[in-house]
Amino acid sequence: MLRLDSDKPVEFCDGLRRRDFLHAGALSMLGLGLNDLFAMKSLGAVDTKKDTNCIMLFLVGGPSQLDTWDMKPNAPIEIRGPYKPIKTNVPGIEISENFPRMAKHADKYALIRGVYHTAAAVHDTGHQMMQTGRLFQGGVEYPHIGCVLSKLKGPNGDVPPHVLLPRPIGNTGGNMPHGQNAGFLGKTYDPFVLNADPSDPNFKVPDMLPPDYLSALRVDRRKNWREMVDHTVSKFETSQDARLFDATFHQAYTLMSSQKAREAFELAREPEQVRQKYGQNRFGQSCLLARRLIEAGVRFVTINMFETVFDEITWDIHGSKPFSPISCYRDLVGPMFDMAYSSLLQDLHDRGLLTNTMVLAMGEFGRTPKVNPAGGRDHWPQCWSIIMAGGGVKGGQVIGASDEIGATPKDRPTSPAEVAATIYKGLGISLELELPGAQGRPIPLVERGVEPIKELFV
Repeated sequence: MLRLDSDKPVEFCDGLRRRDFLHAGALSMLGLGLNDLFAMKSLGAVDTKKDTNCIMLFLVGGPSQLDTWDMKPNAPIEIRGPYKPIKTNVPGIEISENFPRMAKHADKYALIRGVYHTAAAVHDTGHQMMQTGRLFQGGVEYPHIGCVLSKLKGPNGDVPPHVLLPRPIGNTGGNMPHGQNAGFLGKTYDPFVLNADPSDPNFKVPDMLPPDYLSALRVDRRKNWREMVDHTVSKFETSQDARLFDATFHQAYTLMSSQKAREAFELAREPEQVRQKYGQNRFGQSCLLARRLIEAGVRFVTINMFETVFDEITWDIHGSKPFSPISCYRDLVGPMFDMAYSSLLQDLHDRGLLTNTMVLAMGEFGRTPKVNPAGGRDHWPQCWSIIMAGGGVKGGQVIGASDEIGATPKDRPTSPAEVAATIYKGLGISLELELPGAQGRPIPLVERGVEPIKELFV
């Protein structure tokens, strides 16, 4: 993220000078200039009649299709695992007994059961492809879908266009990018990162400066305000970002000084019974915060259910330490997701927000059909399931199917690129769009010839 500090004596109507406004924060919240946006709209790249938002629940670790949303009760025990299927409120659709609340909302979501990829069976590659539609190659990092939306549509009022909760994905073993920033679009369009646990009793409205900025300066801003501004201003004025600064400063000032923007982060405003309904844990409170942010005008919210897969109970059920046992789907991870996801769908529906808010729940791959000697399941990108709801998605249906042991797609195989294309379609962004890459080389939004999952939409 970029800093917005400057020394030119521009004065605002409230008497503050621009050099006094250190809290302008990150250019990631500023979007395109108006001329660029109007050009995009005139070319049909952005559907001006469609204003769909998106909440992406990223289920870090890779949920097992066989123990969640694509069960095989007639398969041998070493395939079907320890859990039983239950009926949902849609005849013919069954899911795991670990998600009883979710079963009551099957009419609101669609299951895509034949997702697959052919890259390496490591977390990082799946993170990249599911959030950008591409595998990073040749030093090119592709932008997260929310970052593309930030560039094309910019902020909606006084709030950032794309927020990431609660923290970015950390170490998952591959030491590669996870696809959660703006990639070749530049840091201007990186998401605003909360970097805090909203379930913490001491959680408060986050600072509007990136944490690495403050730690690098090693000073208390209240005690060293003027010294800090003078130091950073001189550096900023000599940078190429200064040219961009003048055109966007007033917009940044409005955004970061907005009471509405700050109130959106104030979970304490929610009744205690609502907070309990989502679950008093990091993921549950992040989902509740996402609903508040969407209500406030944020266009895209990304939630990482977990930060890592090591020494933490997650979806990554290899069965032995430092990973998780398969029993955690029953004891912790399943109930945690069931409460938060069901509450989020119901809340959005009751508030009239689900029709224009797409809600995605997906991991980076599935798990091996056969239970391993440790009683868990290993990485399996050959076939898994994801969930899509809202934003024009027709609920109460299943798209695609896996074979009799959940190992490969049997019907309607779906690639990460097709998932990305489907999200872009839901957001009203043309798949014909090309983005400016390195040296001005245009890069297609998605790979040529890739189509969205058209059966999903009403």
